[in-house]
Amino acid sequence: MQQHKFITICSLPIFAVPAFALALTLDKVSVGGALFVALCLMAFAGLAFYALFRSKGEFSPKLLIPVLALVYIALLARILVFDHETGDYLMFLKPWTQYFRENGGLAGLRRSIGNYNIPYLVCLAIFSYIPINELYLIKLLSVGFDLLLAVSIAKLVLTASGCSSRALISFAVAMLLPTVFLNGACWGQCDSIYGGLAVLSVYFILSDRPWHSMAALALSFAFKLQAIFIFPVFFVFLYTRKLRIRHLPLFPAVYFLAVSPAMLAGRPILDTLLIYVNQGSTVGSALNYNSPSLFSMFYNVSNPEMYSKTGILCAFAFCALMFVLLFVLRKRLGNTALLLAAFIFALAVPMLLPHMHERYFFLADVLSLAVAFALPKAAPVPVLCSFASLLGYHAYLKNRFLLLMHWGFCALAFAMIMALLLISEALEPQTPKD
Repeated sequence: MQQHKFITICSLPIFAVPAFALALTLDKVSVGGALFVALCLMAFAGLAFYALFRSKGEFSPKLLIPVLALVYIALLARILVFDHETGDYLMFLKPWTQYFRENGGLAGLRRSIGNYNIPYLVCLAIFSYIPINELYLIKLLSVGFDLLLAVSIAKLVLTASGCSSRALISFAVAMLLPTVFLNGACWGQCDSIYGGLAVLSVYFILSDRPWHSMAALALSFAFKLQAIFIFPVFFVFLYTRKLRIRHLPLFPAVYFLAVSPAMLAGRPILDTLLIYVNQGSTVGSALNYNSPSLFSMFYNVSNPEMYSKTGILCAFAFCALMFVLLFVLRKRLGNTALLLAAFIFALAVPMLLPHMHERYFFLADVLSLAVAFALPKAAPVPVLCSFASLLGYHAYLKNRFLLLMHWGFCALAFAMIMALLLISEALEPQTPKD
């Protein structure tokens, strides 16, 4: 382990040099700003490697060096797209940050601004104090959580498979996953924040740390509502006794703390706690928004409200059937099978629900990677999931379709069928009765 630390510590300043050089090429950054970007990336990478090496298991130095190289390449590539501005940034994130600059930074939390929850708005408020263009700060935040996400996937793979080599490789591949790369560094979105925390919560529960899991899940939900896609598997954790009723109250307690900065700034308590309820009207009326959901198969429907209700019923029915199946198999559900179940729920729920956007399959994308490394027969699954998501990303970022989104739904349907069939292979052997 000491050898790992020595190699990593020596590599970090080496990485910082090209990072600084690339940051200098950014359009809206000074020399000091470029140094800030490089040092932040170096610090994020150092923290990620420290967290990774705290895992049980020995990592081969021969494997470590190429993994370090791939991760550094992935980080440098992110700097190359830091200047890209999307409509979401120009219409929402930039004006919101400007609002905090003009209204006292954190003091601006007293008013309702934007349609993101409080923890992310706190980050934007903090950015308003820093004399660096908010575009780079927003993207740096997401890249930092890209690394947290990669560490969480690696730890999840190690817990499910027991193979340190697979875990180490999965760390690098997670940083290279196209949807992870594009989401934060190019698009400026924050899905790696809630996604990384959600994956971390699954890792904690599988490693028998339910208190940590509830805290991570609450933080994930506090950052973004889409964390609910992973919620159903926690019901499975309850009846497999990975989670107990006594652990559940930690979730609302942590959530309350996460949104409390707005209340301290003077925002009404009820308004703060019910922010997701109040945002219900902003979901949009279209059945589908460039996503590979079931509703990508339907065009110009005559009764969208009926289709919407049907989709919601289908999602509930699927979850209920999975609960029954997994309850019957509960005594044979080991870590790999539970990881597979988490992926299935994260994929099925947005597949069947109406009003889904292209980014709502982010959690399924990253969990599919963990599943593939934990269970090699599932290798086609992340390919199918990434293909489906990238069709939506292309539609948004390029403002045109590469292929119609129903091809994405077909790919996800194959991934779902494969995952359901692999449940039987992931089951632990039946224990003989006395």
